Amino acid sequence: MILLGVAVSIVLVVLVGFYVSKKIEGDSRNFLVGGRLLPFWLVGGALMGSAVDTNATLGNTDLTYEFGFWAGVSLALGLALCLTITGIFFAKPMNRMGLTSFPDYYRLRFGRQVEVSSSVLLALGFCMLVAGNLVAGGFLFNYFLGMPYWLGVVLIAAIAVAYTGAGGLIADAYTAIIQMALILVGAIGLLIWMLTTQPFEIAEGTGPFALGQLSDPAQGAVINWATLIALGIGDIVAIDFMQRVFSAKSPGSARRACFVAAAGTTAIGVPFALVALAAHSLMPEELDGPVLFVLLDQYAPTILTVVVLSGLVGASMSTANGAILAISNVCVRNIGGVHRVHEPGKRDPLLRATRVAMVPMTLLSIVMAIYVQQTGILLTLAFDLLLACLVVPFIAGLIWRRGTTVAALTAIGVGLVVRLVLFVLTPTIYGVDNTILYIPNDLITADFDGWPTFIAFAASIVTYVVVALLTPPALLRGLDIQVAKDVDDALDVVGEGVEPVPALVRSEAP
Repeated sequence: MILLGVAVSIVLVVLVGFYVSKKIEGDSRNFLVGGRLLPFWLVGGALMGSAVDTNATLGNTDLTYEFGFWAGVSLALGLALCLTITGIFFAKPMNRMGLTSFPDYYRLRFGRQVEVSSSVLLALGFCMLVAGNLVAGGFLFNYFLGMPYWLGVVLIAAIAVAYTGAGGLIADAYTAIIQMALILVGAIGLLIWMLTTQPFEIAEGTGPFALGQLSDPAQGAVINWATLIALGIGDIVAIDFMQRVFSAKSPGSARRACFVAAAGTTAIGVPFALVALAAHSLMPEELDGPVLFVLLDQYAPTILTVVVLSGLVGASMSTANGAILAISNVCVRNIGGVHRVHEPGKRDPLLRATRVAMVPMTLLSIVMAIYVQQTGILLTLAFDLLLACLVVPFIAGLIWRRGTTVAALTAIGVGLVVRLVLFVLTPTIYGVDNTILYIPNDLITADFDGWPTFIAFAASIVTYVVVALLTPPALLRGLDIQVAKDVDDALDVVGEGVEPVPALVRSEAP
């Protein structure tokens, strides 16, 4: 019954994805940004599908169960914070620019070198994000079907890529509505079941009002704040988030979509964390799988198990397919230099190349998922890296005209080096043993965990400001002038037969 219900939900999502793929009409703009015509409720569902992944559900419940409420819910609340900040400050201006991919901003503001550098980091970070979602799929199929873990990873990746490769962002948006409805009903239903049928007991010092988790380093406060900051600020430069912002039919729709997605992410993340806390009164001391899987398999009603598992599989696919689409777009367009050509009788090279690139990007994510079998840690680590490297050039580039190409490149380089050095020297990552790459040393202990997030971010800020003040600024014409460098940029930024929209434009210093 459980497996049949999950299989039906997967088939439904895939059928919807393939059905709406006819809206692509051979145009990469429809494939990548939904023709920039999507209503706020579709964009909101797609943004929610990117935020509510299995990193923020399985990772949330596992970390909450082991360390306390704020250790796990920080994943979901960090993502909700990011969506709120994006809605308040960035959704409108970024939608007005009419970009096709997020690194287009770095090209227009700082030039080609920063575009390529940011694209490489974004592709790497998002392969880690995809891997975290594939890990959850691998665990699910292994736990409930006895399928080898690696085969479960491959299966979930293949399903996600199949319908996204056909329908692009439009397929992702429509299917996300179904997937998010399932996971929302499942999260709230699971909490209600726990409240009404089980002894809802939360151990002292682990609940939502145990604020020592946010103030006392001995209770994990530094790690919890690092998680909130890495996701709340680092995720602002998320290529899948921004691609959905670009797809909204108006700046106002983009903003409303961010707020809707933030509310939905919170409404899902908090119940899961509370359920994990209360599960201590039910669970055996030794678990043979993720806490949520054990709870669903051995305790929850069958219908509730079907809904939650269907939502988890959907959440995994929703984030994975959107991220793979964004990664492939970045690699083809911003690194490879392939641009859109939409003429009658001619195939759009950007559309074709993006679909092809989805295969190697998926394979790389599969390898990561098999090597690092973690959920929430991969999510946080990915945006920790982006926080250290790309957030400062993005935000400072928007609000401070003094910033230069040299400042952006230097900030990216310093942030990357500082974060990687601290990463390999710190024995734990957000409370979990660093089994990815750790160099044993006597300088840094596990008590230092969490601080590298703040140090690398601060290093990037200081570097950008100092170098910007020491180098001659480029002349910026501002957000209210539209200038395209070539015909392809004119098509991508303005659009055929559309009035020019405000965009950020860079010109060289005299």
